[in-house]
Amino acid sequence: MNAPWKSGGGNGRDQFAAYLCDEASLDVIRPIAMEMGWQPEKCNKGGLRNAIQSLSITASPNILMVDLSESGDPLSDINALAEVCEPGTIVISVGQVNDVRLYRDLIASGIHDYLLKPLSPAQVRDSLAQAQAVYAAPKSHDGAGAGQHVSTAVIGTRGGVGASTIATSLAWLLSADNKLPTALLDLDIHFGTGALCLDLEPGRGLTDAIESPSRIDGLFIERAMIRANDNLAILSAEAPISSPLMTDGAAFLQLEEEFREAFEATVIDMPRNMLINFPQLVTDVNVVVLVTEYTLASARDSIRILSWLRTNAPQARVIVVANKVQSAVSEIGKADFEASIEAKVALTIPYDAKAAALAAKLGQTFADANRTTRAGAAMRDLSQLILEGREDVQEAGEGKKASLFDKLDLKSFMSGMGTKKASAQAQ
Repeated sequence: MNAPWKSGGGNGRDQFAAYLCDEASLDVIRPIAMEMGWQPEKCNKGGLRNAIQSLSITASPNILMVDLSESGDPLSDINALAEVCEPGTIVISVGQVNDVRLYRDLIASGIHDYLLKPLSPAQVRDSLAQAQAVYAAPKSHDGAGAGQHVSTAVIGTRGGVGASTIATSLAWLLSADNKLPTALLDLDIHFGTGALCLDLEPGRGLTDAIESPSRIDGLFIERAMIRANDNLAILSAEAPISSPLMTDGAAFLQLEEEFREAFEATVIDMPRNMLINFPQLVTDVNVVVLVTEYTLASARDSIRILSWLRTNAPQARVIVVANKVQSAVSEIGKADFEASIEAKVALTIPYDAKAAALAAKLGQTFADANRTTRAGAAMRDLSQLILEGREDVQEAGEGKKASLFDKLDLKSFMSGMGTKKASAQAQ
C-alpha cells in the first residue's frame, strides 16, 4: 500500500535504491547505505536507463539515486523516469558534467540534488540526510487532505432509475466545474456504463485489482485508471458475463483508501446488490446519493435502503434524488412519496429523453452535454449539495504550477501536465 510522506518502509516500498554506472561510485555509496540502515544490495550497477527498466516492473523506493553519466539527453530521460516512479519518490542524480545550466534545469524539473563525480562520502551523506528529511517532512496537503476528501456513493433504488447517469455527471462536474481531482469508480463489473458515458474504453484496471488486491498502490492507480479530463480519472470494467465476480471486497476497500490519498473527491457508482455483498464499502463514505423514481417499487426499496443505511452507514449524509420525473404520469405524488419513505426528496430531476439521447450521441456525460436544460441545472445543484460544508471548494479550483517530480504526487498526476511543464522550463 502506498502511504506518501511517511518515513521508513511502512508503505511497503524499499527505503533506498541506487543505480550507478561505475564501481568507484558504488564503493562510496554501499558503506554509507549500510550506515543509514539500508541494504547494500539495493545499490545496483547501471545508470538511469537501467533504473527506468527496473522500476517499470517494481515499485520505486522512497529515495532513489540515479546516474546520468551514460545519458545522452538527461532531461528527457528524467521525464521517462517520472513515468515509472511511485508518488513522493525523492530523486538524487549523479553525473560527470560540471554545468551550472544542467544543474539548474535538473533542479527546476524536480530533482532533489545533483552530485558531481567523483563522489565524496561527506557529499553523499549530506545529500541523503537532506533527502530523508524532505521525505519525512509533512506536506502541505497532509493534514487537510483527509478532511477535504469527499467520497460519494450513488445508489439506485431500481435498475434503470439513472444512477449511473447521475454518477458520471457528478464526477464530471466535480472535476470540470469545481476543479477537484476526482476518481470515478464504477462497481458494476459486468455491465457498467461509466466509461461508455465518457466515450472511453474501460480497460482492465478494475478486473486486475480484483484479481490481485496486493498490487493496489499509488503506482497501480496511476497506471490502471483512464483519464477523462485533466481532473477526472475512471476505474471500471467490462468483465465477460461468463466470469462471476470472485472477491471478498478487499480490493474495493483498498481502492477507496488509495483514492483518499490520491484525489480530493471520489464518486462510486454502486449497484444496490453491492450493499448486500459488501456492506463495508460504505463505512467511510461521506455522502450517499439515493436515486429513485416516483413509483411504488421505488418507494418500497427506498424505505428498505434508507433503513439499511441508518444501520450500516450512520456517518453518511443521505441525499434522496427523484430522477426522470414526469408530473403528469407519476404513480405517486411527491408529498405521498416523502410521507411513505419518511424522508425529504432533496432534488427532482425532470425526465428529458432528448437530452439523454444528445449526451449519448456526443459521447459526453449528461450534465456536460446539457448545461442549459433544467435536468442539467438540477445535476449542478446536486454537485453543490454534495460539497456543502467543504470549506476549501474555491481554493481547490486555484491552479498550481507543478514541476516534473510534483507529478509523482498523485494529486499532480491528475493535471497530466507536470512532465511537459518541466521540459518547457528546461528548454
